[in-house]
Amino acid sequence: MQNSMNTKSNRKTNKTPDLSCYKVTGYSPGATTIKRAIWYFINILFFINPLFPLYRPKRLLLRLFGADIACGVIIKPRVNIKYPWKLSVGKNSWIGEGVWIDNLAEVTIGDNACISQDAYLLTGNHNYKDVAFTLITKSIHIGNGVWVGARTTVCPGIHMGVNSVLTVGSILTSDAAENGIYTGNPAKWVRNRILE
Repeated sequence: MQNSMNTKSNRKTNKTPDLSCYKVTGYSPGATTIKRAIWYFINILFFINPLFPLYRPKRLLLRLFGADIACGVIIKPRVNIKYPWKLSVGKNSWIGEGVWIDNLAEVTIGDNACISQDAYLLTGNHNYKDVAFTLITKSIHIGNGVWVGARTTVCPGIHMGVNSVLTVGSILTSDAAENGIYTGNPAKWVRNRILE
């Protein structure tokens, strides 16, 4: 019985993706090629660079490139930001060392939020059913007081409610409710966060 099911499954999957057909439709990086090229080098020199720890110049550079950065934002070394013009960060929020904000779509981070070391905010994906492997982008919204733990992944289209927590190493594939603590892969609600 199992062998016949595998045979039927193999017949249905005789196609493979053809990446030579890949084309981007319905997506724009939101800036000119020159602006993207300049940002590429600024990102390497001042953000990804582990030897540049100063916060104020980073905030200024992000604002110059169109990001909405509030006062008191801390940006540690080795942070990789795809497109600053698609980024908004609220007051007193922290972006930890090694964070990758892969914002092909808008990423909004609220006030007093903490994005811990090596967290990955992922806004792009591909349609695995399409032979052309079409790009899909969805924005991410991280609410006020949220804590995104170290080495976590927040997937495209996710909304994290106020004061929610994603624990170390977890992968968030669905929205996080306000005050909820989420853990695992895929991350599931385990209890409420109670601030004292």
